[in-house]
Amino acid sequence: MTLVPSAIEIVVGILLLFGGGELFVGGSTAVALLLGIPQIVIGLTVVSLGTSAPELFVSLISTIQGGDAIAVSNVVGSNIFNVLVVLGLSALVVPLRVQSRLVRRDVPLLLGVSMAVWGMASGGRLTWQAGLALLVGTAINLIWEMRTAGENPDEAGDIDDSDRATPPVAAAKLAGGLVLLVVGSQVLVKGATAAAVSLGVSQTVIGLTIVAAGTSMPELVTSLVAAYRGKVDLAIGNVVGSNLLNQLLILGLCGLASGGQGLAVDPVMVNRDFPIMVLTTLACLPIFWTHGVISRLEGGILVGLYGLYLVEQVLTNTVTSAVDEFRIVALVVVVPVVLVFLVWQSLRWRQDRHA
Repeated sequence: MTLVPSAIEIVVGILLLFGGGELFVGGSTAVALLLGIPQIVIGLTVVSLGTSAPELFVSLISTIQGGDAIAVSNVVGSNIFNVLVVLGLSALVVPLRVQSRLVRRDVPLLLGVSMAVWGMASGGRLTWQAGLALLVGTAINLIWEMRTAGENPDEAGDIDDSDRATPPVAAAKLAGGLVLLVVGSQVLVKGATAAAVSLGVSQTVIGLTIVAAGTSMPELVTSLVAAYRGKVDLAIGNVVGSNLLNQLLILGLCGLASGGQGLAVDPVMVNRDFPIMVLTTLACLPIFWTHGVISRLEGGILVGLYGLYLVEQVLTNTVTSAVDEFRIVALVVVVPVVLVFLVWQSLRWRQDRHA
């Protein structure tokens, strides 16, 4: 029966985080506009950070409370969820055409950062020095974004007159958003920890699945709405930008907050989930580089791959005897089929292009 209160706390925490994120973005944007900060800078900073605010607060509070497993798994799980589910479902709404900037700069950068973070965590701890390096990377990337923003001004986010507000209203939104984010993070972490105990699974598994999906709801809603409205650049850019911030900013801050002992990383994550995070990013490159469109079929495949990832997580913690057989089937059947499909799609696109 203890699982029911935990589930309620998880749902309430996610709802509070969602509402807090909305208020935080609205209040921060209004304050920035009142201070005369250029809209391009607001789009690249406040709006991008807004959808990652739930991950930020959940991971930071988990780190402060000694829950390193949830802090790290939340980031890794969110990145996997963003690529496979958020991009996949958005492509099911409307095929997503990829801007050349993403192919040339952002996705390769995300891949490089993901591999670097994996390397930093491979020793079983993310040290404060690694956290500081990630924060320096955050600053460098932000400066680079602002310096090159003029090349693609439409990709920085939608800011219009409806985002403006009087100083009292802006301050109230900002304060209310921060309160909801803090409270929601504490409720979600408490519920997730209790659920892990009740189910007899590790906090890492809860962080990779329930917590990661919950904190990624802002990215999912933002990208789905953007895709439905035909703003596919925002739908894709939201995912790539969020995944970069999750690793550079959030893991950087958590690494510093962990102090001298560093941020503990579950060996299972180093050997399984970090590679999956890197591979999901790598898998997008053939699609982006060849025909520059994520089709509905490819979106369905991405969502299906996340389903397989969840099945593997469940089997690992319930029917352990079936895990090896499942992994063999995935390696022998699923992976080759996906690779053949990607090659076939690329060849068909090239034939159509030269026709």
